[in-house]
Amino acid sequence: MHQRITPFLWFEDQAEQAGRFYVSVFSNRGAADAGRKTRIVDVARYGEAGAQASGRPEGSVMTVTFQLDGQDFIALNGGPEFTFTEAVSFMVNCENQQDVDGMWDALSEGGEEGPCGWLKDRYGLSWQIVPTELGVMLRDDDPAKAERVMAAMLGMKKIDVHALKEAYGA
Repeated sequence: MHQRITPFLWFEDQAEQAGRFYVSVFSNRGAADAGRKTRIVDVARYGEAGAQASGRPEGSVMTVTFQLDGQDFIALNGGPEFTFTEAVSFMVNCENQQDVDGMWDALSEGGEEGPCGWLKDRYGLSWQIVPTELGVMLRDDDPAKAERVMAAMLGMKKIDVHALKEAYGA
């Protein structure tokens, strides 16, 4: 069965490097996701017609299909016409601080750290690195607890789970 909705990412000319980078990051995520596939699935190259239509060299990488934790993605070498913005990001749910730290460090290397768990990777793609506990705390029935957690998070770049728990329990 094919995945019904697949993120399709437009790169200038780094689709293969990006796909391999993302696979390496998510392959090192740990045992919690061991049952979900993370791999390069396929690399397709521009043929004569595609090369003429796109202005890309014949035989160069056109698309890279890859999976991250079982989620399919396709990356296209489409040229410089379009770039990523924060209007679209991928949220990574992390089970603990170690997972947050690992994902944050790997994805932000060569990129840009942002506020509240957001970052741009070296390719300009935006990610949210979020501990799963954050959502639970922000939806607490006690609005004072949720507000303290929100205030704590707003002062962070990389999310600090311990600081969130302190704010939650204060």
